[in-house]
Amino acid sequence: MPVKSRIILGVDPGFSRLGIALIKKEIKETLLHSECFETDAKEEHSNRLLAIMNRVEDVIKTWRPDILAIEKLFFNKNITTALKVAEARGVIMSLCKNYGLEVVEYNPLEIKSAVAGYGKATKQQMIAMVPKLIKIDRKIKYDDEYDAIAIALTACAIQRPKISSYN
Repeated sequence: MPVKSRIILGVDPGFSRLGIALIKKEIKETLLHSECFETDAKEEHSNRLLAIMNRVEDVIKTWRPDILAIEKLFFNKNITTALKVAEARGVIMSLCKNYGLEVVEYNPLEIKSAVAGYGKATKQQMIAMVPKLIKIDRKIKYDDEYDAIAIALTACAIQRPKISSYN
């Protein structure tokens, strides 16, 4: 029986920078596209959310993914930033559901365990591990892009991902 290929859209949610990666999962994973999308800090809040929505929609229309794999929100000390990231996640998740994508969420521990084999792996350990798991043909500038690839790889590695409560 042939393996059904699926395209996974991995997103490292952010407000200033958004990591985006697309991986085709067949017998072996292939990185189709990755980027770090940045919003203009001079724009008002709603325009930045609109820019995020428009970029993700362009990616969906171009690549036709089956699944959105997104990182769960991790609250840090800066509640204002966390709220903005939460709003960006909401825009992305709603848009993806509107296009019929399955939505799965992973916390940082799950992502680090799936990619590095250790739930407390450092950022540098994760960055070092990602290219060992999937071929990357160019230099990546921002860790947001590595994170998006790691999130998509997590969805590839976990056989039965948890379905989001937003279904």
